Amino acid sequence: MPKGATETKTLKVGDQAPNFSLKAHGNREVSLSDFLGKKNVFIAFYPLDWTPV
Repeated sequence: MPKGATETKTLKVGDQAPNFSLKAHGNREVSLSDFLGKKNVFIAFYPLDWTPV
């Protein structure tokens, strides 16, 4: 397992997602708990526009 990685379990429909933090645009850090009870959350990952993927 890579350094800093943690073991995870597979979530099933209806399971509560564990809290996590990610780097966002503008070098901000955003946590799932920031949105608890406020909004629906949709997460998308994509390569940068200038990468050859």
